[in-house]
Amino acid sequence: MADLQAELRRTVRGEVGFDVTSRALMTMDASNYRRVPLGVVAPRDADDVAATLAACRAHGVPVVARGGGTSIAGQATGTGVVLDFTRHMNGLVSLDPASRTAVVQPGLVLDRLQQAAAPHGLRFGPDPSTHSRCTLGGMIGNNSCGSHSVAWGTTADSVSELSVITARGDLLRPGRDWAGAPEGLRPLVDAELARLRTGFPDLPRRISGYALDALLPENGADVARSFCGSEGTLGILTEAVVRLVEAPRARALAVLGYADESAAAEAAAGLLIHGPLTVEGMAADLVRSTADLPRGGAWLFVETGGDTEAEARARAETIVRAADVLDALVVTEAASQRALWRIREDASGTATRMPDGSEAWPGWEDCAVPPARLGAYLRDFRGLLVAHGLRGTPYGHFGDGCIHVRIDFDLLTEPGVARFRHFSEELAELVAAHGGSLSGEHGDGQARAELLPKMYGAEMVSLFERVKGVWDPDDLLNPGMLVRPAPLDTNLRFSVLPRKPVDVVFGYPSDGGDFSAAVRRCVGVAKCRTTEANGSSVMCPSFRATGDEQHSTRGRARLLHEMLAGELVTDGWQSTEVRDALDLCLSCKGCRTDCPVGVDMATYKAEFLHHHYEGRRRPAAHYAMGRLPRWLRLVERTRTAWLVNSLASVRPLAALAKRLGGIAGERGIPGVAGETFTRWWSRRFRKQLRQSLAAWKAGERAGGPSHVVQLWPDTFTEHFAPSVGKAAVRVLEAAGLGVMLTPHVRMTVKRTAEGDISSVGGNPWLSRRGRVCCGLTYTSTGQLDRAREVLRGTLDLLDAHLVPELDDDRAPIVVLEPSCAAALRTDLPELLPDDPRAARLAASVLTFAEALERLAPDWTPPRVDRPTVGQTHCHQHAVLGDAPDRRLREAAGLTGELAGGCCGLAGNFGFEKGHYEVSTACAEEQLLPAVRQAPEDALVLADGFSCRTQLEQLAGVRGRHLAEVLADALEGEGK
Repeated sequence: MADLQAELRRTVRGEVGFDVTSRALMTMDASNYRRVPLGVVAPRDADDVAATLAACRAHGVPVVARGGGTSIAGQATGTGVVLDFTRHMNGLVSLDPASRTAVVQPGLVLDRLQQAAAPHGLRFGPDPSTHSRCTLGGMIGNNSCGSHSVAWGTTADSVSELSVITARGDLLRPGRDWAGAPEGLRPLVDAELARLRTGFPDLPRRISGYALDALLPENGADVARSFCGSEGTLGILTEAVVRLVEAPRARALAVLGYADESAAAEAAAGLLIHGPLTVEGMAADLVRSTADLPRGGAWLFVETGGDTEAEARARAETIVRAADVLDALVVTEAASQRALWRIREDASGTATRMPDGSEAWPGWEDCAVPPARLGAYLRDFRGLLVAHGLRGTPYGHFGDGCIHVRIDFDLLTEPGVARFRHFSEELAELVAAHGGSLSGEHGDGQARAELLPKMYGAEMVSLFERVKGVWDPDDLLNPGMLVRPAPLDTNLRFSVLPRKPVDVVFGYPSDGGDFSAAVRRCVGVAKCRTTEANGSSVMCPSFRATGDEQHSTRGRARLLHEMLAGELVTDGWQSTEVRDALDLCLSCKGCRTDCPVGVDMATYKAEFLHHHYEGRRRPAAHYAMGRLPRWLRLVERTRTAWLVNSLASVRPLAALAKRLGGIAGERGIPGVAGETFTRWWSRRFRKQLRQSLAAWKAGERAGGPSHVVQLWPDTFTEHFAPSVGKAAVRVLEAAGLGVMLTPHVRMTVKRTAEGDISSVGGNPWLSRRGRVCCGLTYTSTGQLDRAREVLRGTLDLLDAHLVPELDDDRAPIVVLEPSCAAALRTDLPELLPDDPRAARLAASVLTFAEALERLAPDWTPPRVDRPTVGQTHCHQHAVLGDAPDRRLREAAGLTGELAGGCCGLAGNFGFEKGHYEVSTACAEEQLLPAVRQAPEDALVLADGFSCRTQLEQLAGVRGRHLAEVLADALEGEGK
């Protein structure tokens, strides 16, 4: 290995990685399989590819080509050298609108090609659901299809010419009429013409095996087409000429509701005569909410096109009339179509969890049968599932007879793996009996190649082996795929994980308390590798900033998987590789919502940091910013805010403080408020109490508020931005709500032997005092013991408020800082899962907008009538939701959409030394450009203290909490 590494470093200009991290990131794709490579090469050009092949050939080391790593059958994993084309060979070489062709490199992400073609009214026809991160090279390797294949076919239908380097270094240009054929291929095919004419099933989604029938003379002897779907086993693609199609100027989406999936499947083939662009099917089991869908238990998504919106709609309505449906919906508005399509695209991730939360896996992800036989096949398939005691929810390309399904295989135990094998063998026979293909989109890989004789027979499979021998006589390229395959029940990625639950701090309620199960959530769908933020999505800002796999949610999950496996990452919680990968995780929690399977990397990071630094010295930033509430409380008690601010204004002293505290030198230190929000509240409360007593003595009786809420004095509002708290009090009271602060004196709750409350009391002068705290800064820095201690103290302060008997009368708790509200909603019950008070407190938390909407539904906010710009807080997006905020802004006349993504400061992250560059890159993605392009009279909204600080320090703009904007408007109206 050392000699190979040395030769590669000498002859290759791109990166060569034989380190633990580089290898760990490539052990898996989106399949059930895992192989540990020797090393990874990121070639810069075709010469690098040739040099890598030469070095590996000399050392007898296999080579695996890899694009986005979203393959579902295991073909993007290998034990030799992995070629990662996404880093450098990812360009669009040229695009010719006149000939409707483009020249692409293998690492080009499909969406980048679509964006370049769109201004010319063109597009690449195939579009898998992973279009935002899958690469053209991977699509050619797997002959990918996508939802529009009923109109535009598979990738092979869109390939004109390829540039390929064989394992022995030959440079070929495969095309039609035997162009680019390796020596010996034509004689082999000429001797087998009869077999090739009769040995392949006739169906639109036949992806399994080699497409040798493309070499028939009546099919143009198309070597490029036959290369498609070869899964990197014949040659290494370095460039491709692809054909583009004319994109419809307008589209309509008809969503057709049926009683069940069988009814939808039987209807699909009958719709093809109307020339739809898509005929996609899915059942209710895969839909998180059916609110936006027509009535039914299963749906077909049928897209139509036209030169005008009216023409597209008319075609969609024709299909609705022709379809026998329970209910239907036709949508022409682009945003509504995207929202509906997201339901379908997320199914590949959603399907990895059954309705009861149990795990489901790929393996039989994309079988295809003739469309007319789909209904009958689905009934037989369901019967086979029942016979084996398995569950799965089919969905997919019903118009092409191609079905995706994740099945709840037990791949952790020997009996479960044995059942996986038996089911696979019987299903292969069932597919063949229906005249189908084992793979209809994602390729055979290791998952199905062993079973190809059931579909093709032994003689055709033998011919496949001979063809492989012509192209790659040394079996150097992706060995074990398609021919001479590894058994389908070996190399399973779960086999290396610990069988006993790992001792952890968080409760992981959605994963049965098992950290391994939480890490297994990442199946490699790789939505986190999307290179551009999409709308309101957040995940994964650090990957978009660096472009490095280790800084994606998937990359971090892979390293955690290898840490648990202990084979490659051998030092467990002490791993520096895992620590370094997690270092640039912003803990934005975007993955918790945006990841289709709900990976929560912020929680995993906190868990890891807790164990990694247990009993060890932590980074200075953990002490300085992780324990920020403690330091700020000390400043408050000593009333030295003026001194802290004065010292921070002296540059040498500020620089020294930042260096000692692990704070980035480029950052300014925010000023501490001279008077905390709580002190202001106390002064105001005493004044109001005196006024109330005077009014009572005068015989005046004022009506009470409709509801009372408790305002949570979070650390940031309390010490840095008390103006936000003051504004919130003003608005909440104007809405008719009574406002009080959360308790700061612990009251005692006494219970009888039966558990009933006997008394609630305590001497407020003698009882223990404290401050509520969500523990966020401790949690985000992995100081989980301290976080639990702080949270228990908070629950003790609120003990009298959290008794079950008060569930109906409990005053909701309004939290103004989104990150603190999110911590109380999620981190609190997961850190203290055995304390019932934690769940009750979490259920009591309301955001500012939620409180107004739920408790003062008849209140009309003041009219502001101004455009707005800003960013939805990432924790609000991921945990809390912003629908009430949107409605409140609309009611106040605040127009404009807030940006998505993450501001990049993210609590302590952007302040930490070494994070400034990534922090600013995240801000430059959406937030700062939106602010710069906003109208002059636009209000900059930012409910989070981090977001406001980032805006101030990077753009010189003052962001405002929504409460401040409404409070100012109330003052303007004289209310």
